[in-house]
Amino acid sequence: MARQDFRFFHEFRVRYSEIDGQGVVFNAHYLTYFDTAITEFFRHIGFDNQENLRRTGQDFHLVKSLVLYEKPILFDAEIEVGCRVASIGRTSITFALEIFAKGEETRYCTGEIVWVNADQSTHRPEPVGDELRKMLGAFERVTG
Repeated sequence: MARQDFRFFHEFRVRYSEIDGQGVVFNAHYLTYFDTAITEFFRHIGFDNQENLRRTGQDFHLVKSLVLYEKPILFDAEIEVGCRVASIGRTSITFALEIFAKGEETRYCTGEIVWVNADQSTHRPEPVGDELRKMLGAFERVTG
């Protein structure tokens, strides 16, 4: 994808605690960036996951995470994580994520996160709720 394929970005500045002995962002932090961007994406569209959990007893389980590292990110870099919904299944949501240099086309990595909606007492998959489906569809112009 390209930067213009994303309607939502969340900014970060790389902290010293996030780099490794080679002076680049340690690989596991990319998933933290992705997770934070998804949380902020939900906040941006107005979906309160904690309220939804209290009301329905449902929350999401991570079932897949993929990171393709293209270019190292260095200490103090200003970055933006683009987050979008690639698809919505019956019980799952697939997010596409990419990390860019702030305000630039320079891309550091691409990624994919798949969540499955689940009943938290049984941990069995449940359909993605209509409210969230409508919110995501309206913002991203996706169906499913």
